[in-house]
Amino acid sequence: MIRSIRHFQDVHAHAASVAHWSQLYSQLTAGTLESSLQQLSSDRCHVFRERINQRVVQHGEAPGQRVCFAVPIAIPGTARMQGRDADDNSLFFLRGGEEFMFHMPTGMDLLSITFDRAFFDAALLEIPCAEEIARLLRQPVIKVPAQRFAECRQRLMAMFSEALVNDELSGTPARQDEFEQALLGELVQLVIDPACDRHQRSGSSTQDFIVEKCHRMAMAETMSAPSVMELCERLQVSRRTVQNSFRTVADTTPLSYLRSVRLNGVRRALMGSRAGDRPVGDAAAQWGVFHLSHFAAEYQELFGELPSQTPRAARWHDA
Repeated sequence: MIRSIRHFQDVHAHAASVAHWSQLYSQLTAGTLESSLQQLSSDRCHVFRERINQRVVQHGEAPGQRVCFAVPIAIPGTARMQGRDADDNSLFFLRGGEEFMFHMPTGMDLLSITFDRAFFDAALLEIPCAEEIARLLRQPVIKVPAQRFAECRQRLMAMFSEALVNDELSGTPARQDEFEQALLGELVQLVIDPACDRHQRSGSSTQDFIVEKCHRMAMAETMSAPSVMELCERLQVSRRTVQNSFRTVADTTPLSYLRSVRLNGVRRALMGSRAGDRPVGDAAAQWGVFHLSHFAAEYQELFGELPSQTPRAARWHDA
């Protein structure tokens, strides 16, 4: 069993350190980032707990041939998963290879548990209501009974915390199997609980659709980032509708959100290259930023450091 506990002051280094996941994180609120990432990996399971002190949007793809659960430990603000509103009584679920977008509020604490798909499917076949549960798991956000979820969360956290410090759990295949089966059993029992509505359905909201489309356009058209008015014209919605959508989903304005996405793009470009290979101005231009004096001030406000102070490839990968 592979274990690690790490702390970061950069969301991109944090995201790159989450094993098996292909994803990008973008920091949306201003200030120096502080985060922690605890991970456990066994043959059929990967568990990680992440805590981040800034609002972050995550966009990526779930690991292939896996099924992925996530249990909120704390949601201190508005969270949106796949366009659905989420709270402390929400269980998140993704299938391997599924694209996702997750708006994580400031200070969120999340426990994610990923199982090998064959291991999970075999367990699902053993329960009498397998077809109903399979339909329920088509939902990315599943509302579960509060008391039952609180008890499940407590047991999952206890198992995870013990496994992080207990060398005996990695001593034999039998102990690892016991650990994997216990985690899976807790989550299966949660979704088959009679108090859990197996017929719940919730679709993505129009506001989330607008924010996601704008996010995708900003990521795809980096050299000539569309303005807010251009986004309104393309989506054929009013400026007020776009403003309200970003306020509801991301608790910010569209201008601030799109600027943060571009600044995060510049930061990834800087961190992924050596200073001699890509000057700051070239990385900024790649993301449609040409007024370097304004750019430096905005970059420092968001990340708490100037672009010239950002660790470049050699330092980042050696850290």
